[in-house]
Amino acid sequence: MAESEPVTLPVQAGEKRGCSEDKEEEQTPSKKAKIESDQDNGGSPNQDEEELKEEASDEEEDGETFADMMKHGLTEMDVGILKYVSDHEGFSGILKERYSDFVVHEINKQGKIVHLDDLSIPADDQEVSVTEELPKESEVLTEEQKKQLSELQLFSNKEGSVFIEVVDDTKEKRTLVHKAIKTQFPGLETKTEEKEGRKFIVAYHAAGKKALAEVKSTAAPRKHFWPKNRGSFCHFALYKENKDTMDAINVLSKFLRVRPNMFSYMGTKDKRAITVQEIAVLKITAERLAHLNNCLMNLKLGNFCYKKHPLKLGELQGNHFTVVIRNISGTVEQVDQAMTSLRQTGFINYYGMQRFGTTAVSTQQVGRAILKNDWKEVVDLILKPRPGEKEFLVRCREEWAKTQDPEAALKKLPNKRCVEGQLLRGLSMYGKKNIVTAFGLIPRNNRLMYIHSYQSVVWNTMVSRRIEAFGLKAVEGDLVLRGTTAHVLSAEEAESHSIHDIVMPLPGFDVIYPSHHIGAGYRELLSADGLDINNMRHKVKDYSLAGAYRRVIIRPTDVSWEVIRYDDPRISLVHSDFEKLENKPPPVFNKEGKYRALKMEFSLPPSTYATMAIREVLKLDTSIKKQTQLNTVWFN
Repeated sequence: MAESEPVTLPVQAGEKRGCSEDKEEEQTPSKKAKIESDQDNGGSPNQDEEELKEEASDEEEDGETFADMMKHGLTEMDVGILKYVSDHEGFSGILKERYSDFVVHEINKQGKIVHLDDLSIPADDQEVSVTEELPKESEVLTEEQKKQLSELQLFSNKEGSVFIEVVDDTKEKRTLVHKAIKTQFPGLETKTEEKEGRKFIVAYHAAGKKALAEVKSTAAPRKHFWPKNRGSFCHFALYKENKDTMDAINVLSKFLRVRPNMFSYMGTKDKRAITVQEIAVLKITAERLAHLNNCLMNLKLGNFCYKKHPLKLGELQGNHFTVVIRNISGTVEQVDQAMTSLRQTGFINYYGMQRFGTTAVSTQQVGRAILKNDWKEVVDLILKPRPGEKEFLVRCREEWAKTQDPEAALKKLPNKRCVEGQLLRGLSMYGKKNIVTAFGLIPRNNRLMYIHSYQSVVWNTMVSRRIEAFGLKAVEGDLVLRGTTAHVLSAEEAESHSIHDIVMPLPGFDVIYPSHHIGAGYRELLSADGLDINNMRHKVKDYSLAGAYRRVIIRPTDVSWEVIRYDDPRISLVHSDFEKLENKPPPVFNKEGKYRALKMEFSLPPSTYATMAIREVLKLDTSIKKQTQLNTVWFN
């Protein structure tokens, strides 16, 4: 994902933009060492432990509770992020004061930046239309029926239904009513029922619990006519505000009444941001998708086209970022020096803070316990009490600490989908002596997140040592890639290479290590954690680490910047795709404005973190813990 965690957490007023006016990582590891290639800049389709907890309740954490939790959170130093490559003087600023300050556009596999700039439906000669002699859709429903359907559509009663009697009962008339409801009221589903010899069209909410239960139990989606010469997949640009990719897809699947796995994408994107990315869905027409624009909140769909293939994770070439850092303290000269360094030299390709969770129990601790085969420690770490959490999680953890009874602890959770709930359900089903099996109830991607997190903190730590020891030049013993194979540089070869060629390994059974003392440092670090670098295969095949290679320094492309002034901290400083479609004017900057902001743009390849580029510019700790402290001082 480009980045899933906000870097700062100032007190925010609700931000409303275009869409709301209409009415949120790693793939399976291969068993061969590879060049690191996550499907998104610093992102992953996995939800980390904190994100899963957020799903358990729609309520936002209050400021005091979150701040209390952050007192015990991680800092950059805790995960090996220690060095900078530039020598300019840092300056302060606020990142993501508003979610519209962070805009991400996907770069597709053809190298084109994805934009939402066309809401039209593609011409399709194969579309089947209703017979011309029949009444128009708008004439089929009475005003009273439209009013009832509108109330149902707008969530007035998710579990309710509207009955429409078909007086002149013919198949053609029923078909027209079905189509009229689905066309004019996206999100509603229909069926035909017979009562006392009379036929009714029943409309109900596709997002209701009963409807969703039907989706899960249905063997196959209802078949619709699909022309043979039309591609099976409708590709479209998904524009979203303050919502992550999986949340958005879940919303679309509920309204379209299809399973989420009918959708495919190349990478996940930030939640607290405005993002645009390409999505593909199997055998759903552009017309049906376009109708959703009438009722979706903070989502817009457009740029429709039909293709023969879905999208695959990791196919993207990267992401283009437009970032606003508000209330900067740096002079124009400081900003220019920092941004010039970013463009010419780049930044250390650290794994960003969102890789490691936000609570006192970091994900790499759990990953280390898995790799050590210490399953009791795994359970203890996931279920142990921690400060600042929601009340139901506190009660759940206290119950487990007191009774070690998984069923009793599980009853304290209103929603069982969080990591804790899935683990407790597994322990309840298989017993505390079968922890490996119980742990398996947690989705596979989330389980792998833990061990990837451990790999990442090792990589960060060793790269910091490499920069400390040898600086920004290639030296004898460094690794470079020749194709997909790592090669150790000789002293003579090092003379013809730069720091931008150097890679470092994530630990695993199918990688080699630098031949200088940094390579030996890997062995020492893993040994101190109770792991043998020569035995990275695990008893459970899923947790065997092949390893991978990752570039030490990344140089962004398409780098540009400007310092702008503004008076109203509530206004957006970026002209979004949706605002352009709505012909809304771009923001106007007052040259004598009270506040100063740095607006920067740059593109990054997959598996890199935008916050690490911004860290290099500001020379500030990007952890939520530190940023929360800085923002508290600023707001006071």
